[in-house]
Amino acid sequence: MLEDGLVIDTEGFRPNVGIILTNNRGQLFWGRRVGQNAWQFPQGGIKPSEQPRDALYRELEEEVGLRPDQVELLGCTQGWLRYRLPHYLIRRHRRPLCIGQKQIWFMLRIQVADDAVRLDACERPEFDHWRWVEYWHPLREVVFFKRGVYRRALDELAPLLFPEGVPQRGLPPYRQSRHSTWNGRSRARRK
Repeated sequence: MLEDGLVIDTEGFRPNVGIILTNNRGQLFWGRRVGQNAWQFPQGGIKPSEQPRDALYRELEEEVGLRPDQVELLGCTQGWLRYRLPHYLIRRHRRPLCIGQKQIWFMLRIQVADDAVRLDACERPEFDHWRWVEYWHPLREVVFFKRGVYRRALDELAPLLFPEGVPQRGLPPYRQSRHSTWNGRSRARRK
């Protein structure tokens, strides 16, 4: 266990939840990290006493200022999606050693007006700005080492948002990873 109360599994991955928040137009919440030009989805660690769904709602309120009654849970990924940190970001002096994150991704639909989003809902905000973006946009802008996990989460959860057909990805073309499991059918669990 780390000093902040979060757990690292035996393989070196920190359990985490990722949050894909959507609106009624099929756009996604895209947040800029405080003081950086780095954009991402809300996410956060799962505490030892929490289930992933509990962590989802805690992180949603801390990072975006939304309560469970202000969103609709559409579904989540079937299992953990993992990414490794680049070598230069691994904190070798910390024990246990964390080499990356394993995440359960949740897709939610906002049920209130945009002005209900509050980035200052906690003492140390994660984001200083946000905007709605088109569905595949995050793949172009997220930091490189998270791109594969974002692609897998978006691929798996897209049918929950687009039951009539998933929009095509825009340019640039994306390589299929050897880890890609998308086969055109949803593996996502509905709530």
